[in-house]
Amino acid sequence: MSPDALQAIADYLMPVLPARASDLGFLFGTRHGVPEFCAAAHGLWQEGMFGRLLVSGGPTGGEPRAEAEVIAERLLALGMPAQALILETAALNTGENVRFGRARVAQAMDLATVRSVLVIGKVCSTRRYLMTMQRHWPGLRLSVCPVNYFGTPVERWHEHAEFRARVLGELGRIPRYLAAGFLEEIGGASPAVSGE
Repeated sequence: MSPDALQAIADYLMPVLPARASDLGFLFGTRHGVPEFCAAAHGLWQEGMFGRLLVSGGPTGGEPRAEAEVIAERLLALGMPAQALILETAALNTGENVRFGRARVAQAMDLATVRSVLVIGKVCSTRRYLMTMQRHWPGLRLSVCPVNYFGTPVERWHEHAEFRARVLGELGRIPRYLAAGFLEEIGGASPAVSGE
């Protein structure tokens, strides 16, 4: 693939929407890079970027404990107070993260007060998070804290085996999810990569 094609993929899948102070933080659950995710979320909370943090993630990967519980345990150890956390522990995919997470937020606070959300998630999944939010929780002002736990700069994603596999996986997944109605496009054409 040409350097231009590689950059086009990065620009599409990993759009930059710098973190802004928001009504709510939303950490998408993961079992990869948990220390990095928690450090990022804790740091943003300390900076006053949000007062409450939704952590959404169920018992994935054959593990009995929900992703959200594992992440919350570490956030508490870092010093975040329990009352700052809203846990959603049933979601098994990104659509459920948003749908179930929104329902949990509605139980914990007045949903009408949530007009802006700061998304915290894997750097390689940034666009899919935003497209999922647009589909299932539209009308919000979104910003992003993309967590890069690969130890390789974003512009060199193709040089790291796991990073490359995850990026190319996203590139294949998004059109299928769009066709199935799981996502809604947020603007910006997908990269043309065939024949390059």
